[in-house]
Amino acid sequence: MKKSPFRLTPYQVQFLLVVGFVTVGYALYLRYLAIELSTVALACDAGQQTLLCKSRALATYLFKNSVFGIVALVIAVLHVMRPSIVLLTGGLIAAGFGIVLYNVAMAGIAIGLLILGFARPAPATA
Repeated sequence: MKKSPFRLTPYQVQFLLVVGFVTVGYALYLRYLAIELSTVALACDAGQQTLLCKSRALATYLFKNSVFGIVALVIAVLHVMRPSIVLLTGGLIAAGFGIVLYNVAMAGIAIGLLILGFARPAPATA
């Protein structure tokens, strides 16, 4: 039984475009309007308890520990071994956050592996 390569339908491509733009847009918002903006940083460091400050604290903790890059890399390796739209979406989200939020090296490798997932055959369905 010959397996066909992993291919996306037009609807899946549109879904991934929306997910990618929303992910990178929110990561840019966090980076430039929460993490790097000095007025927000001073207010959050002074103890302000808003959703923006909590998001800033969570994002800072995650990128300092390279969580975005590691998660993107793990999902990308799984996607290369067994390609699926779920893994591709998860890897795209993690890599989008990783590229924007200072985990560029591992997230960049993950994006390369996600692209390589299209060279692999799709899993056989029963």
